[in-house]
Amino acid sequence: MRSVTYSMGVSLDGYIVGPDGGFDWTAPDGEVFRFWIDEIRGVGVHLMGRRLYETMLYWETADQDPGLGADELEWAALWKPLPKVVFSTTLAAVEGNARLASGGIAEEIERLRAEPGDGEIAIGGATLAADAAALDLIDEYRAMVYPVLVGGGTPFFPRRERRVDLELVETRTLGSGVLYLRYRVVR
Repeated sequence: MRSVTYSMGVSLDGYIVGPDGGFDWTAPDGEVFRFWIDEIRGVGVHLMGRRLYETMLYWETADQDPGLGADELEWAALWKPLPKVVFSTTLAAVEGNARLASGGIAEEIERLRAEPGDGEIAIGGATLAADAAALDLIDEYRAMVYPVLVGGGTPFFPRRERRVDLELVETRTLGSGVLYLRYRVVR
């Protein structure tokens, strides 16, 4: 069965965006960017909310930017064909290799797990991840912890009254002081 993973950059105090909505502190250096490239290779489909979808739209045409380096072009070549499912109540249409979700998060994950295919079912965005976590659908949490305190904003982890036991699977310290933490949900 395909695993469901939630992976995002997060401040040391636990936020994916700061109180002003900014996330410039997650701009990856070369080593972190290479890490994200390697991680996306294991993804078979990416689920996301409207805000993350709109942020990532750049990569649908990024390969046309003559100023991109080799790593950015490699990311674009991996991201563009990757199937994406967008959860939105306000979008009428999406671009690229994306489709609007036809059901809730549980129905979409059940459908994707039943379909033939390789790679993980990746979730991006804290709101969508919180919905999936509340239904116990996330198999792994992957946090790229940046050495910054932002003081508030959108939390990486949902603030719900529910205990989830985790098993540490992997840690990696990157040269820029970014710490990668990978935890598997204990069931």
